[in-house]
Amino acid sequence: MSTPVLKTNLPFPVRSGKVRDVYDFGDEVLLVSTDRISAFDWILPAGIPDKGRVLTQISAFWFDLFGGDNHKITCDVNEMPQLKGLDTTDLAGRSMLCRKTKIVPMECIVRGYLTGSGWKEYQKSGSVCGIELPKDLKESAKLENPIFTPSTKAEEGHDINISFEQMANEIGVALAEELRERSIEIFLRGSEYAESKGILIADTKFEWGILDGKLILADEVLTPDSSRFWPADQYEEGRSQPSFDKQFVRDWLTNESGWDKNSEPPTLPQDIIDKTRAKYVEAYERLTGKEFPWK
Repeated sequence: MSTPVLKTNLPFPVRSGKVRDVYDFGDEVLLVSTDRISAFDWILPAGIPDKGRVLTQISAFWFDLFGGDNHKITCDVNEMPQLKGLDTTDLAGRSMLCRKTKIVPMECIVRGYLTGSGWKEYQKSGSVCGIELPKDLKESAKLENPIFTPSTKAEEGHDINISFEQMANEIGVALAEELRERSIEIFLRGSEYAESKGILIADTKFEWGILDGKLILADEVLTPDSSRFWPADQYEEGRSQPSFDKQFVRDWLTNESGWDKNSEPPTLPQDIIDKTRAKYVEAYERLTGKEFPWK
């Protein structure tokens, strides 16, 4: 098993998020998905080996499958001239060279099932982000049609769910309508494919950028970090579902660690790290039909 990569150090301007290091190459950017893992708004001290490779490779798979306009150039470090002469050992498999876009300042969330914050809101109001839903739906119920529920992109803290009308007021009606239409279209295509591989995509968030006046798909796409992936053979309406992400991490932190979620988080036990890595790898292998190259 690989040693987790928690930080990268390249001689270029960099912006680091919870998971990714983003290097500025002028008209292009290098997205490097590290093995950092966050929970409850904390970056945990231990990483999940190869998690960044899974996220990068799944995104690349979807970009190639969907075709059309997106920001991906290559994931092969040998095809990135900016890295010539540098040690790329830690970058292999987790790096994506992309066209630089002007990112639309909205999270484009599509929900196919009633779960998470949507389920909590529905219990109180019978609606999700202003969208009225049928009465008496159960937790994890499949919606008749996916719904588009945007949120703000917060630099710090939590994103805030908003209505479509609020989004349209912020960025314009035409752009908002195009984002809704294209996000739902991609979600439906991805969901149909994933279900054929035994995975239900409960919900996801997309990011879009504008390049040369055109809207193009950017960031990561339909990964276990940006989506809820559920095993189809274990799906049961009326309860929370097992998932292909950091469920083991959240469960351990909440139920076993004794952590108060306000102080520095504890180091994960090795068995939790191993189980979490296995779930990420399984998601990759199910979706792509290929063995994970760094297994």
